[in-house]
Formats: sequence, C-alpha cells, structure tokens
Amino acid sequence: MTSEDADVYPPSEDTYLLRDAAVEEARPDDFALEVGTGSGVVAEALNETAERVVATDINKAAVRAARSKGVESVRTDLVAALDASFDLVVFNPPYLPSTDETPDDDMSLALGGGETGRETAERFLDAVPRVLAPDGRVLLVASSVSGVDEFEERTDYTVERVASERYFFEELVVLRLRLRSGS
Repeated sequence: MTSEDADVYPPSEDTYLLRDAAVEEARPDDFALEVGTGSGVVAEALNETAERVVATDINKAAVRAARSKGVESVRTDLVAALDASFDLVVFNPPYLPSTDETPDDDMSLALGGGETGRETAERFLDAVPRVLAPDGRVLLVASSVSGVDEFEERTDYTVERVASERYFFEELVVLRLRLRSGS
C-alpha cells in the first residue's frame, strides 16, 4: 500500500480470517463479489480461485487499491449499483459500535457499524438477496463486540460458523449464510 492509501482499511486479522475462509469456500466456476473491499486483499486472493471476481467499496481510494491488484471494482454503497447474480458474496463489514463522537471520515466508515455495530451488516443482509444466485453463499465477518448471535437468529437465512479466531478482547467469526427458500 502507498501513502495515498491512508484512507483505506489496512489488512488486519479480520481481513486474513475472511480471506482464508473465502479461498476455501470459492469454487472454480464461481462469480464472486467482495463488498467493502478495502485494500483488495480478499478479492485478489479470490481471483486465484473463482472464475470471476468483482469488488465494491464506497471509498474511492479503496476502489483504486483493489483495481491496482487487478480486481474489477465498482464504487457503490454495498450492492446498490450492481445488476448481476453472484454465487459467492463476501463481506467484512464495519462492526465496531459507533458513537456520537465517531468522526465522519473514510476510516471511520470502514470501522463504525452504527450504534450496535451491526447496522451496516444488517443493511447488507437485507440488500444482498437481489444479487445473490439461487444457490448462492454469503460469508460475513462478525465480532463478539457487536454480537454474533443476532445474525444466527435471522429467520431469512440458514447460518453456519465456518471460521473463528479469539483475541483477548473479542472473537471474530466468519459466518456462511444461505437464503432460506421463500425468503
């Protein structure tokens, strides 16, 4: 990353946890999407496994970072500008609870997930069915800081834990979600 990438979420433990789970999940014929690509590390790794990969981010510096790694990238909020059907969608959402004092800048958007820390992820889970293939899978990073159980209790998805790592202050979990029939 260059100095101009200061406004891009740097690869961290959650990035690598999702990257490894995504590479394991991806199939050679998958059309894959990484939402909120940040540095582009996860999408770049998926490019080695999936047939085609697209990445999105609301941050134009993140879109540039992903493009510099050879990843087709679109600047948009979550999946709003997309009109395709993806077999695999991965997302490491901002999951830290935001406060009134949270600055309104690109890095804060990458970290702050709203009052509970789940708002961005919940918006994503409500929007992603529009671009998810009929048998599509979603990998989502969740943190014990903002709650994992709330995602597992959703009635519109079947949810399974596929990876996790524990740190002294939190547990990070990668959830595999599939739409329930009729949802």
